[in-house]
Amino acid sequence: MLRRLLLGITDLVYPKKCLACKDVLAPAESSKHVCAGCFSKIKFNIPPFCHSCGRHLEDFKTHKNLCPQCLRLTFNFDRAFSPCVYDGVVKELIHEFKYKGKVRLAKPLGALMADFIREYSLPMEYMDHILPMPLSKTRLREREFNQAHHLSTHLSGVFEKDMLDNVLTRTRHTRSQTELEMPERRKNILGSFKVTDRGAVKNKNILLIDDVLTTGATSSEAAGVLKEAGANIVFVLTLAN
Repeated sequence: MLRRLLLGITDLVYPKKCLACKDVLAPAESSKHVCAGCFSKIKFNIPPFCHSCGRHLEDFKTHKNLCPQCLRLTFNFDRAFSPCVYDGVVKELIHEFKYKGKVRLAKPLGALMADFIREYSLPMEYMDHILPMPLSKTRLREREFNQAHHLSTHLSGVFEKDMLDNVLTRTRHTRSQTELEMPERRKNILGSFKVTDRGAVKNKNILLIDDVLTTGATSSEAAGVLKEAGANIVFVLTLAN
């Protein structure tokens, strides 16, 4: 709490700068926290999409419309989607958001996710609840906030969907997935989630929200636990992949 207060005071004293390139923002750009030049450099995912992980398919004629990685893997979620490619400007913004406490980025980043939902007609009318990917208690103490919770709050308001908070929890702290290769990631995250209220997810369609989908191991494990608790469809939406 103190760290976030100090960050807020700093923002009042010093001119607002683009959180990607660090140049001073024009008055019209200040609410977005990103300058027009950087925003134009964001790399967006475009169709055709892999029918599993949601990445852009270079060749739409692949078997079952899956990317090479997803042809070799099985996930517990039904489909995943991401508006952005995890590179360049978006990668820098996510780093500022997660690791430097720039919580105010939740609104413009959440808006990118909302725009993607509208543009590609994701079936929000069939989603019963939005659910943020939880952090472990250790990670939450370190960051003082859960970035997925803030993104979920934005999307919940835009699409008027109930957000299920604290229904999916982490049962233990795990090593950072960024340190591990794919086989280790699946082993690392195994058994680390728990549903605290099975009735809240039973026979429900869930939109699971996170910031980044890399190998899909974390999202798959969380989706598997939700389905074991009775969830029907589990879609995953991340800002980038």
